[in-house]
Amino acid sequence: MVSSGAAGGPLRLVCFELRGQELALPIGCVRETLPVPPITRVFLVPGCIAGVFSLRGDIVPAIDLGVLLGLAATTAGDDSKIVVVQHAAGVAGIVVDRLRDLRTIEQPLDPPPANLAAEVAVLLLGVAATPTGSVRVLDAQAVLTAEPLRGLARADVESRMS
Repeated sequence: MVSSGAAGGPLRLVCFELRGQELALPIGCVRETLPVPPITRVFLVPGCIAGVFSLRGDIVPAIDLGVLLGLAATTAGDDSKIVVVQHAAGVAGIVVDRLRDLRTIEQPLDPPPANLAAEVAVLLLGVAATPTGSVRVLDAQAVLTAEPLRGLARADVESRMS
């Protein structure tokens, strides 16, 4: 079992849908949710970066979680939203197909399934069984520091040092 809220209290989650699967982030990592703003495509970045958008004057990267999870690129639709995640690793917007609800999970999370690709499993805190099915709970820090994004972080640090 993966710890969640059992020892430290219940785990509150912001749940959303991506390609018919329910995913979630701990509410403490979610700064806000908003309609998909105009996203400006940026060249020479990994495919999991959908582009950048302006959030009250700040330029924020938009992560295509589908690509990061090994799926096809996300096409924003009428129900699509941006989940703005803030963590020690930084701030980013995650493009999702639709928001679901807020949930509280009382029991510890189960570990990611053994048959999940290693590069996807590292992005998860674990899986919660709910009456409506399983919810894959993402690790915000792992998403923001995923291997495809590390090169960008290094380039950003190097450009600030020069």
